[in-house]
Amino acid sequence: EEIAMSAKFTILCENSVGMPFGGVGEHGFSCYIETDSGNYLFDTGQGLGILQNAAVLNKDLASVKAIMISHGHYDHTGGLPQVLQRCGKVPVYAHEEIFVQRFWGKERRFIGIPFRRSFLESLGADFRLSREMVELGPGIYLTGEIPRRTDFELGDAEMVAVCDDGSEKQPDPLNDDFSLVVKTSRGLVIVLGCAHAGMVNIIEYVKDNFPGERIYSVFGGTHMGFSDDRQFEETMKVIDRYEIEKLGVSHCTGLAKSARIYARMPARFFFACVGAVLEV
Repeated sequence: EEIAMSAKFTILCENSVGMPFGGVGEHGFSCYIETDSGNYLFDTGQGLGILQNAAVLNKDLASVKAIMISHGHYDHTGGLPQVLQRCGKVPVYAHEEIFVQRFWGKERRFIGIPFRRSFLESLGADFRLSREMVELGPGIYLTGEIPRRTDFELGDAEMVAVCDDGSEKQPDPLNDDFSLVVKTSRGLVIVLGCAHAGMVNIIEYVKDNFPGERIYSVFGGTHMGFSDDRQFEETMKVIDRYEIEKLGVSHCTGLAKSARIYARMPARFFFACVGAVLEV
């Protein structure tokens, strides 16, 4: 019989701040996870707030057993050097395409990981790159690559990926979009980085891989800010169908969509902003 785990999730980096003392907001995401088997970090934000926010929230970055990267964008990886300087040599789990060159829009703004792999490795990053689901610790999983099944989750036309051979993909397929799954006593908790793979694709993939398990909470960057009405409605239906009890929105959800979700399910909604805590 598996021992159901307790876990505590604290948002360290996010666009908005939900506490009065010393927190810093930035366009980005990071979540600190405390479990019975140790502490973990999922994403690192842009690097503007992670040290400050970890300090005021009393979270010890030096204690993390592993870092998980949701995907190779600057606003999820920019804090890596600062975290590595705190924790030293540590496994960093991600997809093998995280270092793809990435750009945004006509002005070709660079939005990929802002550091070379060799630089991060010199600071202690022990990259464990894979397309498959990985169990990081007891009951803690990185999803691996998410199959794209829905016809309404189309990704972002403004994003461009430049491959090693110089060829371009537009829109960037963002194959490296991973989410985190934690088994707890109340059910599964899914932590989204940016949900580029589509929230419904992610939830259905988790349901397929954890048969019979209920999903207690989904939180993080939902990418709903970029969704049309059909995608929004279909996503809400899935949240209802699986009776997900806590939906926490962050980062790329956008204020307008966040307000719509709150109006629709006020009792199940929370803002996953800097300082927000989910304890299970």
